[in-house]
Amino acid sequence: MLNKVLLDGASLTLEQTVEVARYDLEAKLSTEAQARVRASRRTIEELLAERRPVYGVTTGFGALSGTRITPEDSVELQRNLIRSHCAGVGSSSETEVVRATMLLRANTLAKGYSGIKLETLETLVEMINRHVHPVVPEKGSVGASGDLVPLAHVASVLMGEGAAEYQGSVMSGGEAMKKAGLRPVEFAAKEGLALINGTEFSKAMAVLALSDGERLVVNAEIAGAMTLESLHGHLEAFDERLHAVRPHDGQVRAAGDFRRLLSGSDLLAQGAGEEGGVHDPYSIRCMPQVIGAVRDALTYVSKTLLTEVNSATDNPLVFASDSVCLSGGNFHGQSVSIASDVLSIALASVGNIAERRIARLMDPKLNQGLPAFLVSRTSKEGLNSGLMMAQVVAASLASENKVLAHPASVDSLPTSANFEDHVSMSASAARKAREIVANVERIVAIEFLCASQALDLRGQKALGKGTQAAFARIRTKIRPLTSDREISEEIKTLASMISSGEIVDAVEASIGKL
Repeated sequence: MLNKVLLDGASLTLEQTVEVARYDLEAKLSTEAQARVRASRRTIEELLAERRPVYGVTTGFGALSGTRITPEDSVELQRNLIRSHCAGVGSSSETEVVRATMLLRANTLAKGYSGIKLETLETLVEMINRHVHPVVPEKGSVGASGDLVPLAHVASVLMGEGAAEYQGSVMSGGEAMKKAGLRPVEFAAKEGLALINGTEFSKAMAVLALSDGERLVVNAEIAGAMTLESLHGHLEAFDERLHAVRPHDGQVRAAGDFRRLLSGSDLLAQGAGEEGGVHDPYSIRCMPQVIGAVRDALTYVSKTLLTEVNSATDNPLVFASDSVCLSGGNFHGQSVSIASDVLSIALASVGNIAERRIARLMDPKLNQGLPAFLVSRTSKEGLNSGLMMAQVVAASLASENKVLAHPASVDSLPTSANFEDHVSMSASAARKAREIVANVERIVAIEFLCASQALDLRGQKALGKGTQAAFARIRTKIRPLTSDREISEEIKTLASMISSGEIVDAVEASIGKL
């Protein structure tokens, strides 16, 4: 891991964003970005001197854009903008979301189209590096003129107001800046607007959800392979020839993953199988088609977010080479909103099909001779409920995801006296995506719990090379179920192993990258 990520407005990766957000990677501005920022600022000052009308610089905001503001009032205008927009409600955003938001805003400002002072941008970057984390309420953005409300809470600390977390304690923004050795900024003309007009809060949550979702899909493949084995499933449905004639990239890749995970297994059905069937139910047989479609959807989401991360989302935008400010709508979050909804729908599908596999493991009519609810064969019949409630919890989470997956991007409610008459709801879409990720992690954790128990009940037959690695890693932390016990902490432990990548790492050490 590098010590610092270079911000030039054009080459920030999604992986770097996650590293800054979660693992304290520091940031710094490139030399080229510094030059562009200075040139952009000079253009703003020239326009001010010429008293040309420029939205948000010499005018009011939104429906008040017809009101002219004198240069003498421009500083107060920017300060009032931030104060009036600090109206967020709800729980405070997680630190990783705040760090990603700050990083992404710094990167778009580094493109040099926003007219901000270099010193202001440098202070924002140093807030990241010195761990001054503004308290940003989760709710209040409609993703239209960007994420105005959450970004205002960030900008408030930058000017020494608001609240921030520093070294584990929440305090006033001014105190946090002082303790970190930073001087609050007095915003000049255009700067307040430059700091809050963009999609950074929405895309910060979306980038983090995507990162977790990509890892989650690999875990879902592993869990599904373990379930297939424990149900004496058929490998024929994963044959390379089948998928070559429906060559969606994700489907072909997923089928290949399953073949490698199950290579060498003695538990797979041969021919007609134990119950006479020649193939398996859809939740088993169609895993490559379902997970493959999810993989392809995540590819679209990744492409969209990577473009957005390195875009100029301010308004108006300053084109220094032409000495003009152009007012448009790059702040609108529709691209992030749709991508987040696609992510939500795709990952909800992962949870849906996993829950159906869990249900089959529970049912003695469908689980190929395993005990009902995977109760230990040594326990007294009827005395233990086994993993009955694990499936109930999975069903609860899968059903909740169906509500959460309703697209926010199709909603719109006019704001600002109907001046902002179509909004994206991108922050809501991204926040829901993160919630769905957490739910599906728990569903897949439950499948790991149940599939591991089922494999124990099958005895000592050889597992596939990949599934054996996963099973062995799980059994280092979760013991077999011999009699009823609380399993909430075990589900939590397995969910943590999913989010940390621990199970995937163990499998990939055995069979290579999935």
